Amino acid sequence: MTAQEHLTYDAFVALAAADPAVVGLVLKGSQAHEGMTTEHSDHDLYVILADGATTELTRFTGHRTAELDLVVLSLDEFRAAGMPGFERYALARARIVFDRLGGVIAQILADKAHLAADEAFHAAGSWLDAYANSLYRSVKNDRDGHVLAARLDAADSTRFLLELLFALDRRPRPYNKYLEWELARFPLPGWDTELLLDAANHISATGDASTQRRLFAEVEAAARRAGHDAVLDAWGEDLGLMRPQ
Repeated sequence: MTAQEHLTYDAFVALAAADPAVVGLVLKGSQAHEGMTTEHSDHDLYVILADGATTELTRFTGHRTAELDLVVLSLDEFRAAGMPGFERYALARARIVFDRLGGVIAQILADKAHLAADEAFHAAGSWLDAYANSLYRSVKNDRDGHVLAARLDAADSTRFLLELLFALDRRPRPYNKYLEWELARFPLPGWDTELLLDAANHISATGDASTQRRLFAEVEAAARRAGHDAVLDAWGEDLGLMRPQ
């Protein structure tokens, strides 16, 4: 069988399981999120090789079909994947197909799912400042009658807000597709999931300044509890425009 020939997920898993160079298989994406698969869902599979190992399975590197996408990499490369990077959430919620290393693959995934304390603190500070910046621009544009600009800045602010809230909980932010799935199973401490999602939806759709300000009051309190006073206080008198009027 060549890399260009049709290859099913089950057939590849059988090939990999029989190859001693393969130390783990990890499934990510919709197939790893219970209830999220559709008739269009493929299998996104990481094929993890022992460092320095050689195998004919490398011929499948870059294999991509409507059913099966493969990423073939070494154990060291797998440790580094998404650290940092866009793949971190996908791997944080990935499903282990098999782990030939007696739990090592599971520990690597667990490490990706939780940000270190210093990493989370610095990330939260950056996202808080970005959130405040977009929020400030939005409410200022709303005040000055720039309707489209206000709405676009509000939509931007929701992205930074979600990054911030997940960083405060030392977690990578889920992709938009999985946001509701994630919060239904792993709520953010101190936040009502339904109210938060409703506010994010309303702000993104309308740019409503009063809703933004009410939400900012809650975010400011949470950020100060987490030790981010300096980021907020750097905004000085401009905080007055962001807070409820």
